[in-house]
Amino acid sequence: MFMAINKKVPLRKCVATGEMLPKKAMIRVVRSKEGEVSVDVTGKKPGRGAYLSKSEKAVEIARKKNVLGHQLEAQIPDTIYDELIFLIQRESIL
Repeated sequence: MFMAINKKVPLRKCVATGEMLPKKAMIRVVRSKEGEVSVDVTGKKPGRGAYLSKSEKAVEIARKKNVLGHQLEAQIPDTIYDELIFLIQRESIL
């Protein structure tokens, strides 16, 4: 059976740092049609999405400059940033 060796890795741009990274190295934050902002761990939630690299530095840049707020055209509650940092820290432990 023939297997594709050069499978394309989907890249996404981090809204905070501007670096292009594989989708798996990013966390997606999504705004639903109702305007609700949430962290999309699966990467499949419907709505407008913005990607952040999985680093606390990227989350802090996004918080300081309100990058997510501009990208998603919504108010970003502090709980979203706290959840992002929690997920990044938890993943680095595993």
